[in-house]
Amino acid sequence: MEETTTNKQIAHPTTAGAALRLFFHDCFVTGCDASTLITSTPFNSAERDAEINLSLPGDGFDVVVRAKAALELACPGVVSCTDILAVATRNLVKFVGGPYYSLLLGRKDGIVSKSSLVTPTTLPKPKMTLDEMISIFAKQKFSVREMVALSGGHTIGFSHCSEFASGIYNYSTTQQYDPTYNPKLAQGLEKACSGYQKDPSLSVFNDIMTPNKFDNVYFQNLPKGWGILASDRVLFTDPRTRPFVELYAKDQNAFFSDFAKAMQKLSLVGVKTGRHGEIRRRCDAFNNNQS
Repeated sequence: MEETTTNKQIAHPTTAGAALRLFFHDCFVTGCDASTLITSTPFNSAERDAEINLSLPGDGFDVVVRAKAALELACPGVVSCTDILAVATRNLVKFVGGPYYSLLLGRKDGIVSKSSLVTPTTLPKPKMTLDEMISIFAKQKFSVREMVALSGGHTIGFSHCSEFASGIYNYSTTQQYDPTYNPKLAQGLEKACSGYQKDPSLSVFNDIMTPNKFDNVYFQNLPKGWGILASDRVLFTDPRTRPFVELYAKDQNAFFSDFAKAMQKLSLVGVKTGRHGEIRRRCDAFNNNQS
């Protein structure tokens, strides 16, 4: 499995960020149960077709499908798609320079996946206020510090221009750009995203300095106004979260330690065991092929 994920990351360097985001989106909706991997049918609109999940990069799904195929050949019906997603995410984070953390295994795959379960208050969005984000994490029993540590996952991966366009194009009647942006960054984003309305897939790296390396540079960027998303920049401008940004910016070991613990905690959210789940034969379909 490790060979499969490593080969995928080498061929497609955005895979680690894609898997990390997919894992987070999966765990925060109905728990870590691979329900986000299910493909919709004429009878069921699945989680991955909820609006916020439409931008999940295909590489995240693909790496799980590849790892599942390899494992099914070796030991069919033993390892769940949920465990594969958890382990693949951990391995990919480590491969691009992040911390290693141990994982408990034995999760079952969920037997429900409905786009209607992805509500406006289920997952954090780029334009949410800090209060809204804190509330979403608190529902899953995560502290403000843990929320900031998990936000550090934006040290890899990318964001679509549509998610921050309102901050760089005619922000207000008196200002072209959101004033929390570094003006040079805003100018660069304006050029990079100029065709986003015609091409919705246009995107930029979340960490413009070291985009494919898991490190603490994301946090070093925030005091300079180099956060891509409004939900990134508010972590520095709000006094409730700024101390953690400053800590992680100067101490990568502190960030890695907190991130690893938060990921272990995330991996246990809403886990299914026993008859509450199954081990799927294919990660994109329930075994009985029904919702």
